[in-house]
Amino acid sequence: MTAQDSKLGDTDDKIFVGKGDEQAWLTLALANRHGLVTGATGTGKTVSLQVMAEGFARAGVPVFAADIKGDLSGISEVGEAKDFIVKRATGMGLTFQPDQFSTVFWDVFGEQGHPVRATVTEMGPLLLARMLDLNDVQEGVLNVAFRVADDNGLVLIDMKDLRALLDAIVPDSGKKGADAAEDPLADIRKAAQGFGNVTKATVGTIQRQLLVLENQGGTKFFGEPALTLKDFMKTDRDGRGMVNILVADKLLQSPRLYATFLLWMLSELFEELPEAGDLPKPKLVFFFDEAHLLFNDAPKALMDKIEQVVRLIRSKGVGVYFVTQNPIDVPDRVLGQLGNRVQHALRAFTPRDQKAVAAAAQTFRPNPKLDTAKVIMELGKGEALVSFLEGNGTPTMVERVMIRPPSARIGAITPEERKAIMDASPVKGKYDTAVDEESAYEMIQKRIAGTAATADAGAAGGGGGILGQIGSIVGTIFGTNVKRGRLSTGQVIARDVTRSVTNQVIGGMAANIGKSVGGQLGGSIGRTLVRGALGGLLRR
Repeated sequence: MTAQDSKLGDTDDKIFVGKGDEQAWLTLALANRHGLVTGATGTGKTVSLQVMAEGFARAGVPVFAADIKGDLSGISEVGEAKDFIVKRATGMGLTFQPDQFSTVFWDVFGEQGHPVRATVTEMGPLLLARMLDLNDVQEGVLNVAFRVADDNGLVLIDMKDLRALLDAIVPDSGKKGADAAEDPLADIRKAAQGFGNVTKATVGTIQRQLLVLENQGGTKFFGEPALTLKDFMKTDRDGRGMVNILVADKLLQSPRLYATFLLWMLSELFEELPEAGDLPKPKLVFFFDEAHLLFNDAPKALMDKIEQVVRLIRSKGVGVYFVTQNPIDVPDRVLGQLGNRVQHALRAFTPRDQKAVAAAAQTFRPNPKLDTAKVIMELGKGEALVSFLEGNGTPTMVERVMIRPPSARIGAITPEERKAIMDASPVKGKYDTAVDEESAYEMIQKRIAGTAATADAGAAGGGGGILGQIGSIVGTIFGTNVKRGRLSTGQVIARDVTRSVTNQVIGGMAANIGKSVGGQLGGSIGRTLVRGALGGLLRR
């Protein structure tokens, strides 16, 4: 089948992207080799992104894309057969047929889409330190806090949990001598000091950085119900991939929160998805707009692991497409992993711009018919230099093409249209109402107030002394008196046992514990171990 044989241009295994002297096809089986869409402001990057997203959705591939300006939201509404659109389609041998795609809107702030939340535990100390812009010493103290939380069964859900924990590990200089035993948090403070010198000044700095994050809206990001990434990987009743749009116009005002959130999503996908090998088409395609924010001021250790995640997530069936203005915004080590390229016009007004043009030209497979560096500066709106992978994974020679017109609407939708889509959303009601269950903050407050579970058992006489305590432990092991999703004594025992054996045995025991306990309780153990594994992965 050729582009001329199809109303929409796509085939069963390829997406028709544009046409010049040759047709530009994106092969679905190679789409998980990642890609790059670059170009100056106003040159057509968003339209190219929409064209590829439509093609993936038609092929049954779910899409996630960050929408910085709101223009991508038009993919949810039927396109209009405007004269310039019909003319462009006809010139490519296409019959323009208006279309629309099943769309789910997400918004960290819960204003223009379903809320997106993660727990503090799931984020982990490494990415949270990146979000807070902490130095090495401050990051070390944050790691101590997470370790103390694990050892004491303190589940970190939201920001108030983390604040309460940080307050709890600060050395209490007001208690002297025998009076120190009266401190209800003395064991927590002692445990924290056992991992190193945790100072009041360092904790205070972290608390101030948390305040900055809270002022940027970070409070709404941490909480429950936490996002289930499988909700991104769905198809509609017609078998088309769902298009998930992250409304990011307000989020981008907090660039570090934006970049770390998307990096967390990539990390979670990398951890959760099984190995898939080479598939006929990706399981998910992830468009990362304003990608330069991910790499700005990133330390070398983090850069190394960003490269590693990008390289390895391909085998999980996920394609990552970075969207930015200049190719030089992406480090060379990551750039080398991006096989599918769409380059819109660049303007060489400054020495940096000239460097960007030269770099962009050198990344393409040369075409004897084109002076690539010259053409990059001559491209009109909607035109692009394109090189996609073909055959055994080798890039095609660069071609100058006109990008095909999208089938859905070009431009933003109205608030009324957005509301109608959200009301009909398949995840409506699942994330819209925040849940604040008992977690670290409440547990610490109980200890301070003298109402911790162990004190209650002895004072109320309901536990029968030592036998009552044994009964309580047995109850927590079997889940009869512990809320689901919370660390129980059984989990603490399981964790301590696993720490006493080799890493190989740890992995096997964690799997067995998760299977035997089951449900959210088993998942809680799994998240603790996975977070530790991810932290190690991002550290090595």
